[in-house]
Amino acid sequence: MSTMNISLPDSLKEYVDEQVGERGYGTSSEYVRELIRKDQDRKRLRTMILQGATSGLADPADADYFESLRARVRTSRK
Repeated sequence: MSTMNISLPDSLKEYVDEQVGERGYGTSSEYVRELIRKDQDRKRLRTMILQGATSGLADPADADYFESLRARVRTSRK
């Protein structure tokens, strides 16, 4: 694992320390890694949404559509 050092103003350092304590992270590094992962997820989701928005019209997602998905899941579990 690589190491990265960052400088923070005192107010941000205090905030990070509070979050580590309140949210149960072991270290500030764990907290920062989680923030980075969430940002990556947000960017992936945004990309997927934009791709979907530009892909054209699709069949409606009605009750039959969702039932067919449930059936596929039930079949794949067997």
